Amino acid sequence: MPTIGSYHLKNKLILAPMAGITDLPFRLLCRNQGAAMAVSEMVTSDPKLWQTRKSKFRLDHTGESSPISVQIAGSDPSMLAEAARLNVANGAQIIDINMGCPAKKVCNRAAGSALMRDERRVKEILHAVVNAVDVPVTLKIRTGWDQKNRNAPTIARIAEEAGIQAIAIHGRTRACGYSGEAEYDTIAEAKSKLQIPVFANGDIDSAEKARKVLNHTSADGLLIGRAAQGKPWIFREIDHYLDSGRHCTTITNSEIKSILLAHIQALHLFYGESMGIRVARKHLGWYLKAAAIKGPFRKHFNRLEDAQLQIQSIEQLFNQPSRHTKTEKDTR
Repeated sequence: MPTIGSYHLKNKLILAPMAGITDLPFRLLCRNQGAAMAVSEMVTSDPKLWQTRKSKFRLDHTGESSPISVQIAGSDPSMLAEAARLNVANGAQIIDINMGCPAKKVCNRAAGSALMRDERRVKEILHAVVNAVDVPVTLKIRTGWDQKNRNAPTIARIAEEAGIQAIAIHGRTRACGYSGEAEYDTIAEAKSKLQIPVFANGDIDSAEKARKVLNHTSADGLLIGRAAQGKPWIFREIDHYLDSGRHCTTITNSEIKSILLAHIQALHLFYGESMGIRVARKHLGWYLKAAAIKGPFRKHFNRLEDAQLQIQSIEQLFNQPSRHTKTEKDTR
């Protein structure tokens, strides 16, 4: 199984960092559902923003088990180094550097995947962060800036030489955003030139796809992001398949209800009722899709302004006699 520094992961599967998604409740849930590690939302390197409400939520690791991985984002080497020190002091056991985010508001600040255009700056950042902390530092990148500039293998080599302990590569360029399909040839090329662990990322949404990507890239493990939204049990499904070659028992809608209720209640507790209600609305739509539930319920749920009413409405929805016990995908 993959090793990051002194941390031995229990399987090959990591929850990828996603802004606005991988908060503490979701990380704990995905760990409980089989993820070997769950990376935090990206934390800004700008010290002026460290005392904001959003940053305080992102710095909370209450109840998280080892290894605790925190992603930091920015473009200034010294600020990123200081952000790394802050997060280690706050409990981070692994620091992950974001050079993979394609969002315009991030790239316009020369951060995220925009950094892949400046290999000299990449080197400066990596050395600064690695030298700033005594915990493993990892890196997340894309295959390149655009299709003509797929420089992930070069960035990966720079990273290894700088002391980066593991690297994750998303199979799209910054220009691609999340459109089209991920390609894995560039990841395979980078893996063939490195000694450190390489994690493949992008469009890994099933057990079969996980096996296919691992075989194609020879990657040490996988980062799973969007496919876990509303379906955190994807980690145990994939882990079981990779371990046994067989699919595990298909999740029932009764199980989905239990997981969803626990998630919504955790959001209410973590954020407080007012903010927790708003965050819960975002996650509900993904769960409904996973459970193949259509109709007006989501619109009704989004109007609710009371935490207990959110819980009651979910219980009523799943307790309807007409509700199937298994998901739509079970009919395959």
